[in-house]
Amino acid sequence: MPDRARAPHVVVVDDKIAMAEMLADGLVDRGFSAVAVATGAQALAQIEAEPVDALVTDLRMPGMDGVELLAAARRAAPDLPVIVMTAYGAVDTAIESIRRGAYHYLTKPFKLDELIVYLSRALDEANLRRETRTLRRSLQGQAPRDRIVARSASMRAALDVIERVCGSDVPVLLTGPTGAGKGLLARHLHAESGRANGSFVTVNCAALPEPLLESELFGHAKGAFTGASTRRPGLFAEAEGGTLFLDEIGEMAPPLQAKLLDVIERRVVRPLGSVKELSVDVRIVAATHRDLRRRVAEGLFREDLLYRLDVVAVRVPPLRERREDIPELLERFLSEARTRHPSACVQRLSPACMTQLLDYPWPGNVRELAHTVERLVLLGRTPEAQPPDAALPHPVLADTPAPEFAGPVLTLRELQQRYVRWALVELGGNKTRAAERLGIDVKTLTKYLL
Repeated sequence: MPDRARAPHVVVVDDKIAMAEMLADGLVDRGFSAVAVATGAQALAQIEAEPVDALVTDLRMPGMDGVELLAAARRAAPDLPVIVMTAYGAVDTAIESIRRGAYHYLTKPFKLDELIVYLSRALDEANLRRETRTLRRSLQGQAPRDRIVARSASMRAALDVIERVCGSDVPVLLTGPTGAGKGLLARHLHAESGRANGSFVTVNCAALPEPLLESELFGHAKGAFTGASTRRPGLFAEAEGGTLFLDEIGEMAPPLQAKLLDVIERRVVRPLGSVKELSVDVRIVAATHRDLRRRVAEGLFREDLLYRLDVVAVRVPPLRERREDIPELLERFLSEARTRHPSACVQRLSPACMTQLLDYPWPGNVRELAHTVERLVLLGRTPEAQPPDAALPHPVLADTPAPEFAGPVLTLRELQQRYVRWALVELGGNKTRAAERLGIDVKTLTKYLL
């Protein structure tokens, strides 16, 4: 009997149905789950309708023969092991089926034990390929602790919350501006959780139109819509036993939000065009740069879904709030960029360049910092990068309004900071001009910006 938690399900097809039933009954007696069918079309319908672990097919059959069935089955389920049965006079066709992807062929007549040997080997190899892919995805998705820079108090606070909830399965909502590192923290959460051996699957909810996103998330049956020529399991199924990261969840259309809520509450998915529901075991991590409560008030986001996602909320701070992390981030990004571009001239940053990078407000956050360092390495003409090489754009601090005497009373320190930032934006980001207009030196202006 196969040593597996679930009996492998095998479809046996032979136009002589008595032969197929005899083999199927023998497989069931030896611990398999098996079904016998008489045509290739029936076998393909089984493969497209439910999970099938292996196919055993005769080669010479009326209608869809074994070679045609092999091709159709592998389109529907690329990893499906296929064993073909052939009469002695059709060995050449059997060999051709091997070239087309069959695992093995058996010449009739053969013993049941012979079929079981090759079937078990094929199933073991298929499981090994799946486990290898899962491990590869897991390793790619993991963000080891030393990949995260958290010298600043704000980043340490975010990381502390992440690490306290790693061991649970509660949904986590990551909030913060674009480019701040929400995806990195999501991968760290997965890597440190009990689901680390499962898949970490990411989908950007803003990148796909509603119908396509629905199909990507929940899967679809064959013929569910124009172009759906095969069955697709969907990302929930792909993330089974692991983590599904829903990036930019605030951009999801309300009708799709309702379906997502149902999946979270009942832990089942129904692929498009299917009447069957499939249970799923997935941890949800969502991220957004939007104010979801404001989106709820505007009628753009479901309040009940927000409550389901916002079990644990983690605010990922913008880079301007974690300036203590910038030197270490610069060092890391410089090392990585030089590794990617070994022929580049730049080896280090000059003190003046470092000062410029430390003083810049980074509206694009960590992502902008990484791209800036990459540009420095690619375009620099000397071993030591100079300030002009950075070519930083003028900062646009959309969340730094001009000061106004309304609302709560501010401390003088906060009022000074807001005014200095507003003046800097008004003067195109030029610190020297801003300091002159404000009647202070550049060092004092920089201090007000921290």
